[in-house]
Amino acid sequence: MKNCIFCKIIKGELPSYKVYDDKDFLAFLDIFPRTVGHTLVIPKKHFQWVYDYPAFGKYWETVLIITKAIQKALKPSFVTYLTIGIEVPHAHIHILPRFGALDGVYPEVKKLSKEQLTITANKIYKEMQK
Repeated sequence: MKNCIFCKIIKGELPSYKVYDDKDFLAFLDIFPRTVGHTLVIPKKHFQWVYDYPAFGKYWETVLIITKAIQKALKPSFVTYLTIGIEVPHAHIHILPRFGALDGVYPEVKKLSKEQLTITANKIYKEMQK
């Protein structure tokens, strides 16, 4: 899709804090994170909704692989998922590591520096390589 921000990230036209990349999926940190390590997992082929992706189970298996890396890298208390999909019309699953008590279904945006995002992405990416 021509004007889709996620399609532009996939093509390398826009930067991202990548944590996972294979032939079917890309995962990167949300630049408006709700938690430290807030990750988006998207299919490389454009689909508007998560449920439109033809290999729905494979999509969620990929999310689980990334979740395991996030758990090892960041040591959250638990992890939640959201599939809102309204902000950007490209299928995406939010992985939200949670630290301590639940601070709402969709916490407020956190102010994280580019350095903090880079460090977090590198920690998760390194776990993906193990």
